[in-house]
Amino acid sequence: MCGISGIIDYGKKSDWKPIVEKMLSVIGYRGPDDSGIYNSPFATIGNVRLSIIDIEGGRQPLSDASGRYWIVFNGEIFNYRELRDELQKKGCSFKTYSDTEVLVQLYAFYGAKCLEMLNGQFAFAVWDKVSEELFLARDRVGIRPLFYTSVRGTFSFASEIKCLFEQDGVVPEFNPEGLMQIYTFWTALTPNTAFKNIFELSPGEFLVYNRAGIKKEKYWELSFDNCNSALSLQEAEVHFHELFSNSVRIRLRADVEVAAYLSGGIDSSTTIAYINEIEPGVLNTFSVGFEEEDFDESKYQAETVNYFNTSHKSFVCSSGEIARSFPDVVWHTEIPVMRTASTPMLFLSKLVRESGIKVVLTGEGADEILAGYNIFKETKIRRFWANQPGSSIRPLLLKKLYPYLPQMKLANPAMLKMFYGYKLSDVDNPFYSHLLRWNNSNHITKHLSSRLKEDIGDYSPFEELTNRLPDNFNSWDSLAKAQWLETTIFMSGFLLSSQGDRMAMANSVEGRYPFLDYRLIEFCASLPARLKLNGLNEKFLLKRLMRGHIPESIAKRTKQAYRAPIQSVFLSKQSPAYVKLMLSEQFTDQVGVFNHASLQSVLERIEKSGVSNEVDNMLITFVISTHLLFDQLMNKNSGRYKPAKLSNIKIVDDF
Repeated sequence: MCGISGIIDYGKKSDWKPIVEKMLSVIGYRGPDDSGIYNSPFATIGNVRLSIIDIEGGRQPLSDASGRYWIVFNGEIFNYRELRDELQKKGCSFKTYSDTEVLVQLYAFYGAKCLEMLNGQFAFAVWDKVSEELFLARDRVGIRPLFYTSVRGTFSFASEIKCLFEQDGVVPEFNPEGLMQIYTFWTALTPNTAFKNIFELSPGEFLVYNRAGIKKEKYWELSFDNCNSALSLQEAEVHFHELFSNSVRIRLRADVEVAAYLSGGIDSSTTIAYINEIEPGVLNTFSVGFEEEDFDESKYQAETVNYFNTSHKSFVCSSGEIARSFPDVVWHTEIPVMRTASTPMLFLSKLVRESGIKVVLTGEGADEILAGYNIFKETKIRRFWANQPGSSIRPLLLKKLYPYLPQMKLANPAMLKMFYGYKLSDVDNPFYSHLLRWNNSNHITKHLSSRLKEDIGDYSPFEELTNRLPDNFNSWDSLAKAQWLETTIFMSGFLLSSQGDRMAMANSVEGRYPFLDYRLIEFCASLPARLKLNGLNEKFLLKRLMRGHIPESIAKRTKQAYRAPIQSVFLSKQSPAYVKLMLSEQFTDQVGVFNHASLQSVLERIEKSGVSNEVDNMLITFVISTHLLFDQLMNKNSGRYKPAKLSNIKIVDDF
């Protein structure tokens, strides 16, 4: 796992080595073990490395056997051994045992077609010094990030946005359309980001840059076109087991110890069960708990630890700790966020790293591919309710979804209708499954400043998303539509970024995701809905498969969404001083995104009642994170903007 950056300048107006070195030093935490820069007449590309495979031989930048292609690579190619064997049969020779060399040799042999052969999580750049052309690519579901910009005749790329601001002429400025998307969908729609002229390569996409400009192309897309409605449960269990077993097996490949996160749910328990089967022994596991009981899952974590006899470490997270570390989270996410749930993940990766471990397997992705989230069940109930919108019985089904929320125990049909009845009968809307979520977050736009509203004009994020829907979207069943939206928007843009890559790599830890093997994703997309969401029984196939292999209480427990406190973090008397500053009139006016008078009315209402609702919490977190982002990247006042000096940097001059 690594961080990469580079600048292409066909005019060669400057010596870019010092700038690329600064870009890399800003993200030194992504690769503290090694660093290197390749410098040629028109391209300067670099890498900071977290050494996991071929620790001694896998230094970057690295070339193919001919010396024509030079690569910098962030990620892992899990099937590199099989690909290496194939290349050797074709006459390729290797000087290292790294997956990086396999990748560059594969690209030299197949070009962009090599992407279809890769099973991994990656973002990489290859410079072709003969054709003088740059090739960038990102993995199928966007596990690893890759950003780029073009200014003053130069093209630059990096693993994180903050690197790009090290180049003269690349100035951080909020992108109104990007902010509107974030305040609606919780993330920007790629290639948009929160910043003007800063773009993100989309998952499953590659980019070619040469003297003719930029050309992008999709090489993979999530599709639900090939549903195998005749597939039996027994057949599905066998095929899922084979795929998942291989997925875990190849993700255990490393020259360092591999551990696992343990949440107390079926996903992490399944992952641990397969690890124990493939590599028996005492596995190191890690988890986080909360002082506030409503968020804590420690009971189930303890059951899983006892069942598998893992060597376990955990910590209990307080609201005060979340508040103090939230600015660090924003520094790493580089996007406004509406939740504090990323912060405990930052603590968790710190605990992993302090334990001397660099790699963890986690259960992310299972909820998306097997319909585990409550949003899928919620949609099913709302559609059922919409057939009899006046019913006082049908909305009561919603209470079954959130038994861990105290307010749901007291909810009556009128309260449920007020909260869940938004556009209840609009069942033909392509976004029906997500209308309620996006409406709640979109309330935030009521508090935007007049200046930003003027900049936005009549722009509609919903209209833009409509134009991006797959051609066959309307032919899919309602569950498939909901899964596509959740996977392509929320999972990639928020979950795998703000709670995945960024929080792990902040502490030099690599997360690996067996449920996100593309073969497993494609298989689950072909499953009939009944094998994923059976009635209101989520992840039906996985639960049946894992009977007798994980604790019974874990297999039968109701899905509990991972959450972290907000009101006690930002709205208590013990909240850190920066919270008051970020919500102040002076700072709000300086940033210019929100209207302070509008915000103040919400804060006064909360102070008077002592209670904040979900929409209030999202608003406050969005405001604070937006203002922190401004302070950190535009003012550079946070104290975090301290690039680390790279050690043992390898320079390859190729003139």
